Amino acid sequence: MTKSFEGLRVLDFSTTIAGPHCTRMLADLGAEVIKVETTEGETMRTRPPVRNNCSTAFGQLNIGKNSLVLDLKSSGGIEVIRRLIASTDVLVENFRPGVMRRLKLDYDSLKGINPKLIYCSISGYGQTGPSAELPAYAPVIHAASGYEMAHLAYQPGRSRPDYCGIYHADVLTGVYAFGAVSAALYQRHGTQQGQHIDVSMLESMLSLTLNELQWSQFEVKPTQRPMFGPIATADGYVMVAIASEKTFQSLMKVIGHPEWVSDPRFAAYADRRDNWASLMEGVEAWSGAVTTEQCLVALNAEGVPSSAYRTVAQALADPQIAHRGALAEVEDAGGTFKVLNLPFRMSGAGVSAAPRMATLGEHTVAYLRETGLSDDEIAAFTGKRMAATSG
Repeated sequence: MTKSFEGLRVLDFSTTIAGPHCTRMLADLGAEVIKVETTEGETMRTRPPVRNNCSTAFGQLNIGKNSLVLDLKSSGGIEVIRRLIASTDVLVENFRPGVMRRLKLDYDSLKGINPKLIYCSISGYGQTGPSAELPAYAPVIHAASGYEMAHLAYQPGRSRPDYCGIYHADVLTGVYAFGAVSAALYQRHGTQQGQHIDVSMLESMLSLTLNELQWSQFEVKPTQRPMFGPIATADGYVMVAIASEKTFQSLMKVIGHPEWVSDPRFAAYADRRDNWASLMEGVEAWSGAVTTEQCLVALNAEGVPSSAYRTVAQALADPQIAHRGALAEVEDAGGTFKVLNLPFRMSGAGVSAAPRMATLGEHTVAYLRETGLSDDEIAAFTGKRMAATSG
């Protein structure tokens, strides 16, 4: 099946997670993504798990991309990029602001070569402003955005923020970058002009704190107990999400208290919030006497949104994941492994990961030849690169 971005060429200078996640999405939708790397390779190539010097974490983010090795500190490497720009639709980079300008590969330096170029810069705080040049990785942005303290407010009795191991800021920012690139491509159909996209990780993370953004401006009385959290069962916990009148009424039926629907403590949403701790104590009086499985059977029968607390491995083993074809088996020099496909399907376009991971520098010679270098020039170019590496 045809893919939405077939024929699109992307130059990918990004590293770690946010930028590569964006360009992996573009690759899955058919774009030719050229990943520009140093002779040592991108840092994620060493992240575990590693088999035969191949990282599956790197593979998950970069499957389907072509690998071009260049020394961007050399005039020759810069010249190769400038020649490729003429046929490039999208450039994605997530260096600290100022780096691409010093290399003379910033948007202003390249738009004269290709006025239709869409240039996407991802950074911690944005390209301009008092914080623009501060170094930033996802855990730092989690703290800087208020996200971690907002999350902590939902953990009764705790004052120390959580450790960070799941990089929401990277993935979220990569998705925002993908959306912005897609919008710019659509706009280009009419204007025939490219543009510079400036994506901020800080602002991306702030978009997750929807309630807190408003609560920071207007006083809201806190609940006695967070409204969404673990409900104890006889052998574990379940999550129950009561977010509508219908689900509240259904839950009251399940726990054997239909009269609470009209109880003055719970009937109106505002009163229910004020008395949430009492309501949940009543729920746990029922759930604590049944197993997690029995609890979920009863809740599902009445349409109450709920789930057991699962590990990622358990979630991946869900028959729903298999039914959706959510996992793709791919290959690198270390063997096969599974990656997650994009979480959407399109009736008129293919949406899937490529079957194999490129080796470091696999496509360098082909792109050097495309830029007009002769075989002798390519041999000299790569020979100098190899000599520099060995030294």
